[in-house]
Amino acid sequence: MATSLLAFASLLLLVVLSNPDLAASVRIAGSCRASGYLPGKSGNCNRENYSDCCEDGKKYPQYRCSPPVTAETPATMTLNSFAKGGDGGGPSECDNKYHPDDEMVVALSTGWFDGMSRCLKNIRINANGNSVLAKVVDECDSVNGCDKDHDFQPPCANNIVDASPAVWKALGIPKKVGEYSITWSDA
Repeated sequence: MATSLLAFASLLLLVVLSNPDLAASVRIAGSCRASGYLPGKSGNCNRENYSDCCEDGKKYPQYRCSPPVTAETPATMTLNSFAKGGDGGGPSECDNKYHPDDEMVVALSTGWFDGMSRCLKNIRINANGNSVLAKVVDECDSVNGCDKDHDFQPPCANNIVDASPAVWKALGIPKKVGEYSITWSDA
């Protein structure tokens, strides 16, 4: 019995390791590693909210996973305008709409977005001694980028909560900071 179980585990490990996308997406001890690298391509990038813009030839890590979600998931909050013409690009993925800067909305990294499972649900964001609820309306794509659809911005890191100016204001964090360490959880 033990021999057949060991053989099955070995076979399963071989299957996972032979598929790069699957292997990169498997969380080992809570970790999430890059699944590949995207070659940069520059273009007309909107720098409105301190956005990073792709550089030709630079290699950007891609992630199909994110760290596990807990009651206090550590993340980096970035600033994003979900308004038409804002640095968020096109309409939000969850509802195909634009959202004004005074609406409490966020985009989550690909792993946390989890195939749209958090769409239009609230998350709780904690920072600066404050706590707010914000609605998930979009994915902060951790796999694709450096193209027109992504405003020629690189893929997001795997630990991003991309928040509207209203979220930053409610948390009492100046927009000029650009990035801020937070924790979040499902509401």
